[in-house]
Amino acid sequence: MQRLFRKRIVLGVGGGIAAYKSAELVRRLRDQGAEVRVVMTQGGREFITPLTLQALSGHPVHLDLLDPAAEAAMGHIELARWADLVLIAPATADVMARLAQGVANDLLTTLVLATDAQIALAPAMNQAMWRDPATQSNAELLRGRGFHFFGPAAGSQACGDVGPGRMLEAEELAQRAADCFQVLDLTGQHVLITAGPTQENIDPVRYITNHSSGKMGFALAEAAAEAGARVTLVTGPVHLPTPDRVTRVDVVSARDMLAACEAAMPADVLIAAAAVADYRPEVVASQKLKKDPTKGDGLLLQLVRNPDILATLAQRADRPFSVGFAAETENLLEYASRKLKDKNLDLIVANDVANPSIGFNSEENAITVIDRELHENAFAQTSKGKIARQLIAFIADRLKRH
Repeated sequence: MQRLFRKRIVLGVGGGIAAYKSAELVRRLRDQGAEVRVVMTQGGREFITPLTLQALSGHPVHLDLLDPAAEAAMGHIELARWADLVLIAPATADVMARLAQGVANDLLTTLVLATDAQIALAPAMNQAMWRDPATQSNAELLRGRGFHFFGPAAGSQACGDVGPGRMLEAEELAQRAADCFQVLDLTGQHVLITAGPTQENIDPVRYITNHSSGKMGFALAEAAAEAGARVTLVTGPVHLPTPDRVTRVDVVSARDMLAACEAAMPADVLIAAAAVADYRPEVVASQKLKKDPTKGDGLLLQLVRNPDILATLAQRADRPFSVGFAAETENLLEYASRKLKDKNLDLIVANDVANPSIGFNSEENAITVIDRELHENAFAQTSKGKIARQLIAFIADRLKRH
């Protein structure tokens, strides 16, 4: 399993002669399945053209902090949130000094301050500059903040000197980047995931549903597949592509979803991310309902309870490790904890859908995971893809203990 598969890497290119290696690095990262977006400093553009890196990465190169066109497409904050790893190669003495001081005077340094991704530096400079006490002090300070350092290597340099300061070769940098990511081993595990809304028919034209987009469930399916699991994704009606190596089962109603889940059993892990309708019309009209002036302006629908999919599967004799979702608009942790107990779950994932930035149809999420001992584990707001990988890592760890 390639650790860089589908990882999102921002490659920062500083102003040094070693920038010529950045082109090969882009290719090496993409060969391992990573998606790469390049940010260049003004100095970096003097050594290698943005066009070269655009052609190799397959994406426009990001150059200026206050570029209106770039901000309209993927602004620096969005780029910071998008990244799983920010790798600066070459990282010059100037870039290191500005990062150490928290300076944000160009796109690259601003992005580093704004990101919650891992940050790695591949130093490249003259051996005397690398040995200078100021540079060493900056390196020590950045290491203390959690920055990874890839190199530098020692050897002959473009200026004719010999010593430490050479940027590592592209192949080794790609391997170091891969080592930043934890190997999530769910090999041989069958993970059953539900996603999206359900639809409960009123008549052939109308139905009851909710705002769920399915994005979180699909991100979890992708992350579980990356971890080596055999994944069955049971989804309500959504407009999302099926992740690679995932078996997708499309359903409409809550009863359809329960039947599909039962057919997919046994499973080692159940992640119930779907927003299942609690109620459905007791009677579904065979023809489209018409306005009836004799009955006034209202329409009365008699609703009945749908089966509780999560509770049903969690009560089975061959129950999987069961993870539920609690999408709430108030009393988030209280309601989630109650649901954990009532449905006999191993973990509950609580998220506040009243917050539009992390609610239904959003690209980001922020969650709190609660276990049987009511320990709370908070995951800060970031993209749903990142949240999914963090959650799969958490589940994989708990599954080993279980």
